[in-house]
Amino acid sequence: MLSSRRQPAEWAPHDAVWIGWPSAADLWEDDLGPARAEVEDFIRAILFPGGGLFGEPVRLLARGTDAIAAAEIMRSRLPEPSMLTIHEAPIGDIWLRDTGPVFVKDEGGALVASAFRFNGWGGKYQLPEDDRIAEIIAGHADVRLRRFDDFIGEGGALETDGEGTFITTRQCLLNKNRNPGMSEKDVEAVLSAALGAEKVIWLDEGLIGDHTDGHVDNLARFVAPGKVVCMHPTGDDDPNAAVLAEIEKTLSSSTDASGRKLEVITVPSPGRAEFDGEPVAASHMNFYIANHSVIMPSYEKLTGSAAAGLEAAEVLKEVIDRPYFCAVDSSHILTGGGSFHCISQQQPSL
Repeated sequence: MLSSRRQPAEWAPHDAVWIGWPSAADLWEDDLGPARAEVEDFIRAILFPGGGLFGEPVRLLARGTDAIAAAEIMRSRLPEPSMLTIHEAPIGDIWLRDTGPVFVKDEGGALVASAFRFNGWGGKYQLPEDDRIAEIIAGHADVRLRRFDDFIGEGGALETDGEGTFITTRQCLLNKNRNPGMSEKDVEAVLSAALGAEKVIWLDEGLIGDHTDGHVDNLARFVAPGKVVCMHPTGDDDPNAAVLAEIEKTLSSSTDASGRKLEVITVPSPGRAEFDGEPVAASHMNFYIANHSVIMPSYEKLTGSAAAGLEAAEVLKEVIDRPYFCAVDSSHILTGGGSFHCISQQQPSL
């Protein structure tokens, strides 16, 4: 008999969303102020999507006196400041999708949180106390934390339809810098126990320049049961052309936990985006589905063109069931290695 434990889909109703506030001046340097401005735009698109609607409340984690003060100033500018709560926490950086827990509904319908061991994306960026963030968020949310410390993984490595189907990558979860010696079946058993996975679709490689080793929230996202979006290349110099073609091919031949053949929709990638002459992992898949809006990252400042982002936005507007859609530039957040989905974690409603 299958377990009724489930990680809900992102489009299911949220009670709140947890977001990281850029706090470490030594990490962000000249991008600190601009990254904070982009996070504020992201928060506004969640809280005040349009039409007089209020979105889910935002729970913001920040570290240190200066960061708290800057967050309070940002909060004071909001049309309804009470929609945002600031929590001081020892975040190493803002990537709560990875350092925080994953919220799950257990067999009795109660909300719990599952947490894997976090090792700084394979030992690349190990910051003090990041391994405490899952416990801190679960405590503020007043939910029981279930730890799976024999397994190293991150929320950005996992995508679900809320019905037991998950997508991940071999490059990440089978990487020797995370889970050496584990097989696909071993990983699937952990995901079943922690999140209620019934079927796992395995992609191979992630984007060039992605220090997370192939997080799936840069590659492919469910937008409804049986329906998944991914990207096709933009421009002759798209560094991910082969990777994106292989992802589309794999998904097009896959079925979900219910046996449905997946409907695969593609949007253009941002194309070649660079820092210091090296390609970086810019992705239109790093969008966040809020209660009333979708917020998609754009990268015109990096690519020099708005065309791919505009086309991607038009497709996503049609396939994601939300009344409001917002494209927000996240070029400065990307200097830290991710975008809007990476810095957020939804807390589902019961």
